[in-house]
Amino acid sequence: MLLEDKVAFITGAASGIGAAGARALAREGASIVVTDRNGAAAEAVADAIRRDGHTADALSLDVTDDAALRAAIADTAERHGRLDILHSHAGIQIEGTLEQVSVEDMDASWALNVRSHFVAAQAAIAPMRRQGGGSVIITSSNSGVQYDREMIAYCTTKHAILAMTRQIAADYAGENIRFNALCPGFIDTPFNRGFEVQMGGRDNLEAYIAGEIPMGRFGTVDEIADSIVFLASDRSSFMTGHALVVDGGECI
Repeated sequence: MLLEDKVAFITGAASGIGAAGARALAREGASIVVTDRNGAAAEAVADAIRRDGHTADALSLDVTDDAALRAAIADTAERHGRLDILHSHAGIQIEGTLEQVSVEDMDASWALNVRSHFVAAQAAIAPMRRQGGGSVIITSSNSGVQYDREMIAYCTTKHAILAMTRQIAADYAGENIRFNALCPGFIDTPFNRGFEVQMGGRDNLEAYIAGEIPMGRFGTVDEIADSIVFLASDRSSFMTGHALVVDGGECI
């Protein structure tokens, strides 16, 4: 197994990509801490992992609460004796143009899509330094490498994640703490609700997928989970500061 005896902390892991990533990391031998604002849903994911014979705990966590986020990561490292993988995944999608998005919605996007990743990454440095390295995966989007129409809050924050991840990667590469950004395209989860609204409904979104994405389909959460395992493991040991785009060719 690629991640035997490793410890992974995941935010936004109660559904979709986060949950699939948690399951995939567990299958590769990692002990998983599943966190989400929805504590009951996080527990359901952890319980399913345990029923499959793997190790997982669950925690209700609002990542916009700086103190709670820092404490949860520190407690995980203390209880397990190490922290090898941080997948900072929680995010929000708010649609709209400059005139349609309120300042409050932009602030909420920044708090969840950028600031929470900064706080989580900052908290992971000390335990990873003590053990001589680790892998931090921050979820951006292929919206971080292109520009979507009428999605100013989402695109702005997803581009910011890439800049932040690359800067941190450069600063900590010498300590073997790797930072990479995960950039999924359209994956068929409820997170696409913002794009559905912006495009005028599910039918229009599906027509866009069929006509504009070279591979002509949605991606699956398991396909993204495979990328998470790659970034978390030594299979990507010489990779840091990278934006791993998995989007069926949409950004080409």
